[in-house]
Amino acid sequence: MRCSAIVRGAAAFALMALCLAVSAASAMAEVLRLDSPLCHSVTELKAPDTRLAALRFRCTGKPQAYRQDSLWLRVPADRLPAMRDGLTLVAHQSRFDRLAVAFSYADGAVVWQQVRSGDFGTHWRAGGLVAFDAPDRDVPLNAITMRFDRLATYDILHLRLMARGESAIQSTGLALLIGAALTLLLIGGVYNLSLGRAARRAYLAWQGAWAICMLVWGMVWTQAHLLIVPGMAGRGSAQSATFLSCLAVTLATIGVVTAFRRAQVPAALRVATLLLSGAIGLIGIPFSLIGGDALLRLDLVVSLMILADLLCVAACIIWAWRRGSPEARDFIGAWSVPMLALALVTLVDVDDLFWGGGSKVLVLLAAAWQTLWLAMAATRRLADLRRERDHARAAEARAHELARRDPLTGLRNRRGFIEAAEFMLEAARNEAMPAALLLVDVDRFKSVNDQHGHEAGDAVLCTIARRLARWEGPLCKAARLGGEEFALLISGLEGYALAHFAENVRAEIDACDHRDAIGERRVTASIGVAEAGSGSDFQQLYRVADQALYDAKRGGRDQVSLRTRDGLSMPVAGMDRLQA
Repeated sequence: MRCSAIVRGAAAFALMALCLAVSAASAMAEVLRLDSPLCHSVTELKAPDTRLAALRFRCTGKPQAYRQDSLWLRVPADRLPAMRDGLTLVAHQSRFDRLAVAFSYADGAVVWQQVRSGDFGTHWRAGGLVAFDAPDRDVPLNAITMRFDRLATYDILHLRLMARGESAIQSTGLALLIGAALTLLLIGGVYNLSLGRAARRAYLAWQGAWAICMLVWGMVWTQAHLLIVPGMAGRGSAQSATFLSCLAVTLATIGVVTAFRRAQVPAALRVATLLLSGAIGLIGIPFSLIGGDALLRLDLVVSLMILADLLCVAACIIWAWRRGSPEARDFIGAWSVPMLALALVTLVDVDDLFWGGGSKVLVLLAAAWQTLWLAMAATRRLADLRRERDHARAAEARAHELARRDPLTGLRNRRGFIEAAEFMLEAARNEAMPAALLLVDVDRFKSVNDQHGHEAGDAVLCTIARRLARWEGPLCKAARLGGEEFALLISGLEGYALAHFAENVRAEIDACDHRDAIGERRVTASIGVAEAGSGSDFQQLYRVADQALYDAKRGGRDQVSLRTRDGLSMPVAGMDRLQA
């Protein structure tokens, strides 16, 4: 299938992207870690930026009471790395109203740069980053000061200092990696949605919805959406990303639970998993709106709920797998990588990996893996089902055909012949073509059975059937109606041509070689022919042909008798004389 080939190619691309990201994970950057606090100060919100010179900074402890005011963070000269090609400060997007950065130089000059919620200007970068390049001056840089207005919480800040050239390389690499992950999510999401609709599998549609949700989350977190909606920069994007991450958990969980039949997962476990995932989706609304210590406390609650949800999902998968669910094996492969990624994020600090993308990039790649794995697994499973269905249909067709075939001669039986005849008669009427029925009865066949046995009689019938089968084609159908009676339905012939054909059939039967079965005994047949009228159905045609057959029998056998559509009856020899 072309679609499955696309999905396989996308999966290979995802693996290559992951390998590339891991190989380039170690970035040449000075990370400003907040576990060794920066010098800080807090002022009221309305204080001007020029107050920087008068501020007193503390370089111990953590800042307090800053969430409704302005938090000033200072990087002193002794913590500034020596960069020959310029310095760049990179701040991971956070919840703030405004971020102003002051670059202070040894000659007393201070250069300000700023972004605010709703307007990041040219400072935003892919991966939820905001970058500030220190101006090129011959004077040494003494300090970098950041002013955060109404910062949600100090503990989620992530800051890095790096060379300007390295910053450009990392931004490009991160943008390419994120673009690859988002593209894979788009492919997997659309493919799963279309596959779910085509196959009428609800869990595939839920998985497709989850992939699309992760795609939107990735675009919001990486700030790619700012190309379209620049006014969402800052707090709006952070809040939207928080809600979408909770919604994604809900959709992914529903996708797993709906994949299994009710008998494969206990009802209590199914209900508990769905309720827990629904609660995570609902709690995402207040979680995206609050800040401060409440945000950290709720973050712990949500993390525990997500952990419990993952355990419930794992229990559902294992339970269904033990009860023979084929979908469970697919989900084991699909969910193993995201679960390992979450475990890695929980146990190891990966924020400095993937060019600063950290855990978010890892989550994006794991999500791409999950959706593509499920797409490939579902495609393979549906392909298997299609092959099984095709085999079943072929077997059914063979059985249907066998039910309409005479087991001795292989010709159609009465039932199969009537079906074929009715179709041919209708086609002949629609195309205004002539049609005729030939009833063939072997003369004195009972004496063959009496003298030579039924096995010899069967051999005679098979020889005659093979001869009649030579005329089988689109315009002629042959059958054994029962006993020693055969039939041919032919279209496209009438009058003299039909009579000549019937006589040829009689002669061919007379010429059959039966020496292996009955020695030199000659076997002949009588044939009754009936031309179809404009409104004739098979039963009417059969009655007329049967009367013509009796005419041939009464006339001495081994001859053809034809009844025209006008009701005239005559032996074929008589018609030959008329034509002459």
